[in-house]
Amino acid sequence: SLLSEYAALGFEYGYSIANPDAMVMWEGQFGDFVNGAQIIIDQFIVSAADKWKQHSGLTLLLPHGMEGQGPEHSSARIERVLLACAEDNIQVANATTAAQYFHLLRRQMHREDRIPLFVFTPKSLLRARAAQSPIAELTSGSFEELLDDPTVDDAQAAEVRTVILCSGKVGYDMMERRDEAEAAAAVVRVEQLYPFPKSALAVTLDRYPNARTLVWLQEEPENMGPWNFVKGRLYEAHGDSYTIQRVSRHESGSPATGSASIHKQEHAELLDRVLEHV
Repeated sequence: SLLSEYAALGFEYGYSIANPDAMVMWEGQFGDFVNGAQIIIDQFIVSAADKWKQHSGLTLLLPHGMEGQGPEHSSARIERVLLACAEDNIQVANATTAAQYFHLLRRQMHREDRIPLFVFTPKSLLRARAAQSPIAELTSGSFEELLDDPTVDDAQAAEVRTVILCSGKVGYDMMERRDEAEAAAAVVRVEQLYPFPKSALAVTLDRYPNARTLVWLQEEPENMGPWNFVKGRLYEAHGDSYTIQRVSRHESGSPATGSASIHKQEHAELLDRVLEHV
């Protein structure tokens, strides 16, 4: 297509309006490519239903994740999308398994109301063994807005003192680091950021009766990523029952460092800082 995300996404949005039964998907090769299409997002995708009662089922695939590939290939600016969320105008998800991704797209086509879907997914999970799903999970089941820690059984749940909430591939990294440290923590992945899975989170937290600390872990800098979107929802619903902490990279004017070695150092320090709250 023309090397203009503004034009390409505008076409796809228009096609999704003209043919609402079609599965219309637009992908940025890297998530940051969406910057050039921001006008289409602001003027149409997130606001057209409110302005003109115009409904679209367009799906945007935006690779997003701190994977050491530099600032221009790390962030799809998830914070900008979450800032525009209101009145169930869009859906924002970050699926971490093959089955979750499949059922998310399937739900998008089978739902009665047409609502745009933003999917933030790290490229590394395309080949990650941990993200694979058995056939049975694709032929049955449905999309889960929140995934509990699969490694913590009911007996171990009583020993958990800290519940770590995160979104995306950092959940796998945190589970691996948690296992190395043998820490009494559960890692819960928020697969759908908006609408926020308030009820599912409350049910999951009930499974850990002795947990008193909630940690929101994100790879992004403090002033980016989901933190500024989720923190109010966490404090309002759970602030009286839990100590709530945030662990992220330090605030920054750039989405990520341009150095692969610094990226690795930052990532290791990030996971170690979470364990300080366990």
